[in-house]
Amino acid sequence: MSMPARQVRRHAVNGLMTGLIAMLSALAVLALVLILGDLILKGASSLNWAFFTENPVPAGETGGGVAHAIVGTAIVVGFAALIGLPVGIGAGLYLAEFGTGRLGFFVRFVADVLNGTPSIVVGIFAWTWMVKPVGRFSALAGSAALAILMIPMIARTTEEMVRLVPHSLREAALALGYPRWRTSLRIVARTALGGIVTGCLVGIARVAGETAPLLFTALGNLNFSVSPTHPMQTLSLQIYVYATGPFDEWHRLAWASALVLMGLVLLLAIAARWVTRQRYGTGR
Repeated sequence: MSMPARQVRRHAVNGLMTGLIAMLSALAVLALVLILGDLILKGASSLNWAFFTENPVPAGETGGGVAHAIVGTAIVVGFAALIGLPVGIGAGLYLAEFGTGRLGFFVRFVADVLNGTPSIVVGIFAWTWMVKPVGRFSALAGSAALAILMIPMIARTTEEMVRLVPHSLREAALALGYPRWRTSLRIVARTALGGIVTGCLVGIARVAGETAPLLFTALGNLNFSVSPTHPMQTLSLQIYVYATGPFDEWHRLAWASALVLMGLVLLLAIAARWVTRQRYGTGR
């Protein structure tokens, strides 16, 4: 085969594979566009001031909103972040800096298993240990279940981000007399802060839309409640109740709630991209 023929063949194969990858990428983006477009088409018309500020009306009546679910989502996910972020970041730092022994291998194994555990199993676990003994559903139990889902993801993300920090920074800090723990917290963690924050935002977005664990823990509440020791409604639970209900008004509000929840996840994703861009100076 002559050299020009080889070049033509290479260019043809390269163009074919590039086109195939571009087509698959477009299909992946198309799924998001279709979902978001469907939510906007069916839910945007129901978004108004009352939707965000009023509580639900009695079944069968029109109007009302999901203010209690929006506030409940903020409380439940907020407590989950307070529980899960320190544990996940600390575990990730340990794995990256000191996790070369058997304990590190065990922690990675447990994190990987938890990452693949169905969320409903975590919900049953939280119900067994946090709901059944006290005889009451609560927002705190729901937050604990979401934190369990969040911790392994953040731990593994933090580990990978910390491993990207050059060893020369560690050696320089140790040469100046910094102890190992202070080097990890003050030098290494600060250098990897952009990636760690990105992982945290992605982890929060991941659990914000979970429903199955909350069915066994937070349960839901038709009334406005801010007490973490009582049942509490969230957007995901509200969508589940309204989508499976018999009333057209509930279905309308379910689409609007799904759009708001999707918007929240998109905002967190955009924030993660922004943090990454600020940290690394690129939007790629």
